[in-house]
Amino acid sequence: MINTQSRVDTQQKPHILVCNDDGIEGEGIHALAAAMKKIGRVTVVAPAEPHSGKSHAMTLGTPLRIKKFLKNGRFFGYTVSGTPVDCIKVALSHILPSKPDLIVSGINYGSNTAINTIYSGTVAAALEGAIQGITSLAFSLTTYEHADFTYAGKFARKLAKKVLLEGLPPDTILSANIPNIPESQIAGIMITEQGRSRWEEDAIERNDMFGNPYYWLNGTLCLLDDTVRKDEFAVRQNYVAVTPISCDLTNHSYIHTLEQWNLQK
Repeated sequence: MINTQSRVDTQQKPHILVCNDDGIEGEGIHALAAAMKKIGRVTVVAPAEPHSGKSHAMTLGTPLRIKKFLKNGRFFGYTVSGTPVDCIKVALSHILPSKPDLIVSGINYGSNTAINTIYSGTVAAALEGAIQGITSLAFSLTTYEHADFTYAGKFARKLAKKVLLEGLPPDTILSANIPNIPESQIAGIMITEQGRSRWEEDAIERNDMFGNPYYWLNGTLCLLDDTVRKDEFAVRQNYVAVTPISCDLTNHSYIHTLEQWNLQK
């Protein structure tokens, strides 16, 4: 039997912490919070500003500030003047009276597949939850424009209910990438591995008003996989890709080879 993080008593409403990396004004976090409110008690703690691509960054040497955030004149959640990981840490230490039953992060603008998994603040927030011993999920919508979070919110609720019932292994999250298409066009749910696709990058050079150069990072995600068992390929075939992600970055298959180097000699 897999040693899982604690399952939740289904007779009690679970407490769910909602975070993201697009900032508290991002449309995706409002869709995710609304979906989670249908199955539990929700607390939203999110960055005051967007922090996409910050990965597992923490704020050191600068104080963090917590503020209440109102939506249409009503309390929605808390902002933290830091990264997604800061939000999880501050929520657990200074906002919540006890650990939540579940942490959900997202719904992100843009896929967090393949190498994007490493860069993602959305995934990092969920991983920080796992590090703290809390069952955690990350959700991403595979578009940067004309986003429709209807099905993504529905799927997030479905996966959250299942995970609350079944639990997850320690130090493991599920990262779900959802195509930005109507539910009727979804090909299915695919359990996937992190793919090899990565960015072919460039930096666009421009000059400021004084003639000094500055740069905008730019690039194209190059597909390096050809099977629906890999996350980026799966979402391009209209599957929802659900990938188990571990905090352990060790290349276990290489340990034996490395031991043969006899580095102690």
